[in-house]
Amino acid sequence: MAIIEELRTPLYFAAGTADLAVQQAKKVPGLIEQLKTEAPARIDAVRNTDPKVVQEKVTAQAKEAQAKVTEVLGSLDTDLKKLGETAQDLALRSVGVAAEYAVRARETYERVAEHGEQAVRQWRGEAAEELTEIAVAVEPDAPAGPSSASASTAASPAGAETAAKKPAPAKKPPVARKPAAKKPTAPADQ
Repeated sequence: MAIIEELRTPLYFAAGTADLAVQQAKKVPGLIEQLKTEAPARIDAVRNTDPKVVQEKVTAQAKEAQAKVTEVLGSLDTDLKKLGETAQDLALRSVGVAAEYAVRARETYERVAEHGEQAVRQWRGEAAEELTEIAVAVEPDAPAGPSSASASTAASPAGAETAAKKPAPAKKPPVARKPAAKKPTAPADQ
């Protein structure tokens, strides 16, 4: 039973991923409309910007970045022992961060798998409803549910008696099999 559960979870994950992708795809037309409305204003803003202003901003940001790099490099301790301790501390932190990301990934995987399971149940429910509608259309006199006839007859004592009086369908006798013919073998040359 555990093997079946191990196989179901990835399938539910795939179903959940597909369902989430469909939900996101439904948002695309709205995003396209938003881009259509915002694009002219953004294009005009780019056209109206002065290249000199942009160049001054980039130059100021480059000088600021260079100052920060110089500050960081100047503050580095050249003591190897301290660098070793720092490296060890960073390694331990990265292991902790990696473990945290693994836990988060597993939680996300399980949430998507649960979403997929719910989506599959919903799809199955919709499929069952469609089959019931088809059955009603094909056989309008038949009851709506597949098990409602047996449930209604078994619910009453008279229904139980009529169910007991119905003869069992006749079984066909098993067909006798003939043994397979042996192939003649050629005498071995010696």
